[in-house]
Amino acid sequence: MIDRSHIGREFGVHTADIEKGRLRFFAKATGETNPIYFDEDAAKAADLPTLPSPPTFLFSMDMEVPEPFEILSVLNVDLGKVLHGNQAFEYFKDVYAGDAITFRSEITDIFDKKGGALEFIDVKTRATNQQGDLVAEMARTFVVRNG
Repeated sequence: MIDRSHIGREFGVHTADIEKGRLRFFAKATGETNPIYFDEDAAKAADLPTLPSPPTFLFSMDMEVPEPFEILSVLNVDLGKVLHGNQAFEYFKDVYAGDAITFRSEITDIFDKKGGALEFIDVKTRATNQQGDLVAEMARTFVVRNG
């Protein structure tokens, strides 16, 4: 069983610079066709200061750390037994090229089902911009298969 004393523990505090090339690459990779994600003139014509961040882009930036699964390592969870359970995003402010976004993750819950055959790790990540404004909260659930 995963040690529940880790509930409330923070992990992975890091800052990522939001670059135009990365925004364009992500938009293309996810099938985005809206020109505001590729063309600065189109973004400015839409009353945006520059290229905006496409939906879910922040999750990919949060994963760009030396050890993206640090939480699982600390909890002694075998990555081979992990399933992606859930992911949710709540946005508060827009993110644009040139922003510096700081990510801070916390284990918010650990629980089991089916007599411990499945364990769940809920993680919440807060993303703030260079002014300290909360721009997004991301939630994800890891499912661990035991046995």
